[in-house]
Amino acid sequence: PAVAGGRVYLMEYQLSAGKITNNAGAVDRLEGKERVLCLDASTGKLLWKHEYDRPYAISFGGGPRVTPTVDGDLVFALGAEGNLWCLDARTGKVLWSKDFVREYGAKTPMWGVSAHPLIDGDVLYCLVGGEKGVALALDKRTGKELWWALSAKEQGYCPPTMIETAAGKQLLIWHPQSLNSLDPATGRLHWSVPLAPAYGMSIAAPRMSGAYLFATGIGTQAVLLKLHASKPAVSEVWRGQAKTAVYCATSTPFIDGDTIYGCDETGALVAVRLTDGHRLWQTTEPTLGKTARGRYGTAFIVKHKDRFFLFSETGDLILARLSPEGYQELSRFHVLEPTNSCFGRPVVWSHPAFAQRCCFARNDKEIVCVDLAAQ
Repeated sequence: PAVAGGRVYLMEYQLSAGKITNNAGAVDRLEGKERVLCLDASTGKLLWKHEYDRPYAISFGGGPRVTPTVDGDLVFALGAEGNLWCLDARTGKVLWSKDFVREYGAKTPMWGVSAHPLIDGDVLYCLVGGEKGVALALDKRTGKELWWALSAKEQGYCPPTMIETAAGKQLLIWHPQSLNSLDPATGRLHWSVPLAPAYGMSIAAPRMSGAYLFATGIGTQAVLLKLHASKPAVSEVWRGQAKTAVYCATSTPFIDGDTIYGCDETGALVAVRLTDGHRLWQTTEPTLGKTARGRYGTAFIVKHKDRFFLFSETGDLILARLSPEGYQELSRFHVLEPTNSCFGRPVVWSHPAFAQRCCFARNDKEIVCVDLAAQ
């Protein structure tokens, strides 16, 4: 979910025909409606909804992957098959729309369209793919095309990311072959670094810390880059090797000081030294709970003051301290049930929202608001 202006925005899928198998290698053909919902953040009351018929031909067809992007009086919603909507945030009225498949010849990725649109100023940046290119810049108020950039066999799943560097703003686009830096105004390529995760799973957003940029994916694909101060360029500091770095699958890592914290493809939360990629420690306690092993075990990591919130795939909200020395769990609360499944275990792989001193978490059955205020 996304929370803004006292409202909660989210998407869901109402299945009417077909069976969801949750088989990573199989495509489910489903009939149903995608819906954009707006709720009152204090009460959960439905304020408006926008729905439309949307057949699916994807793997893991539980519903849309993308969190709505809210910008003032506009909300942008992107469905699992590439339907982009610009809606009035107050009323849900459609202002303009795009169909990535029909209009641009995009091919929906195996696991559905997953890269949320990014807004910077008056521009909306999208990962599209298809005949014209991978990345598309649009006027956020009209939907007018401003520029296209890059070409690749697949667009991947990683959201466009904007970074502020000493050499100016750079727009990062990571598709399954390479991590790329573009001029946000024109789409012109600054630099490109090969980074090809297994199964085309470019998912986790690159993370910047000072003059360093870290990107990671499964299949021993991780790289630390140093950003040049005088021009938009990078130099490679290190690449991940076996038993080094962290190879994130479905959640984005967090850099705190000189330490990277992330959920590895093995299912463990791993701490890595930023300077050289050396692994400091690892634990499955916040990701898998009592389960000994679980491929792509996941917890979403959010820092709050000197502590961290971790929302685990088991539906637990955890308060912990993370340091180079180890993992220290302070408290844990079971928020909701993991109602989906992956690799034979129940999971909830939806990032919660933290706003209004609350945590808003959802599965594919319900959304829950948890009060985090100190008593």
